Amino acid sequence: MVKKKYLDKAEVLIEALPYIQRFNRKIVVIKYGGSAMLDDELKQNVIKDAVLLKLVGFKPIIVHGGGKEISRWVTKVGKKAEFINGLRVTDAETMELAEMVLAKVNKELVTMVQSLGVRSVGVSGKDGGLLQVEKKYSNGQDIGFVGEVKKVDPKILYDLLEKDFLPIVFPIGFDENYDSYNINADDAACAIAEAMGAEKLAFLSDIEGVYRDKNDPDSLISELRVSEAEELIAQGYVGGGMIPKLQNCIQAIEKGVNRVHILDGRIPHSLLLEIFTNKGIGTAILREDGEKYHHEHA
Repeated sequence: MVKKKYLDKAEVLIEALPYIQRFNRKIVVIKYGGSAMLDDELKQNVIKDAVLLKLVGFKPIIVHGGGKEISRWVTKVGKKAEFINGLRVTDAETMELAEMVLAKVNKELVTMVQSLGVRSVGVSGKDGGLLQVEKKYSNGQDIGFVGEVKKVDPKILYDLLEKDFLPIVFPIGFDENYDSYNINADDAACAIAEAMGAEKLAFLSDIEGVYRDKNDPDSLISELRVSEAEELIAQGYVGGGMIPKLQNCIQAIEKGVNRVHILDGRIPHSLLLEIFTNKGIGTAILREDGEKYHHEHA
C-alpha cells in the first residue's frame, strides 16, 4: 500500500497544475519586506519560492525594501531614525546610507538566487532609468529625499526577463536633476507591476491578509473584489497600516494588474501556498470581473 504522505504529495502537485498552466510565461511581481527579510531561514524560503516560480515557467521580479536594516545602520552611525506619518525622514546622509544598505541587501538576495542555480541580476531604480521620481511630501511636510514614482521605464526588466534572468530591484530612483531618492518599496512594486501589466503582484509583509473584523483572526478574507475592498476601508473595518496597502492594491488593479495578493511573509512558503493551492493562505484582491477561484473548491 502506498503511504498516505506520498499520495498527499501527489495531490498537492496535481492541485498546482492548473495554476502552473494558467500563469505560464506571466509576469509576477513580488514585493519582499518585513520580518521575512531579517530571519535567514524565512529569507531562504522566500528566495526558494521565487526560484521555483521561475523554474515552472513564471516570470518573477522581486522588489525589496530594507527599512529595518536601514534603521539599524542609521543607529550604528549615531543618528536617530525619524518617521513622519510612517515615512522615513531622509536627509542627505541617511539617503547615502539607505542606498548603501539596500545595495548590500540586494546583492545578498542575488547571491541566494544564484546559489539555487538560477541566474539573477540586481538593479536599482536608477539603472536604465527604471524609476523616475519627484519629491514626495507627507501631508505638506518636507521629509527629505523621499521620492514619488512619476515614470517607469521597464525596458531593462523586459530585457533581463527575455534573457532568462530573475531581476531583483531595490527602490532608489532619481529625479529630473539626477538627485537620488529613497522610494517606499510598496510604491515601487506597484509602479513596476502596473507598468509591466503584471498578472500578479504579491506583497509579503508581517500581516496575514485582510480581516473582515480586525480584532477577529478567524475573519481572514481569501478573496475581495475592488468594490468590497473600498467598502471595508469606507466602513472603518480596516486598521492603520493596512489602509495604504489596500489603496495600493486597488490602484494597481485599476491600472491593469490582474490580481494582487497580501501575504504573511513569516509563514514559510506563503507565496507558493497562495499561488498554487485552491484555498490560498492570504488575501487576493481582484478586478470586478475577475474570476473567483478559491471558494468553489474550498
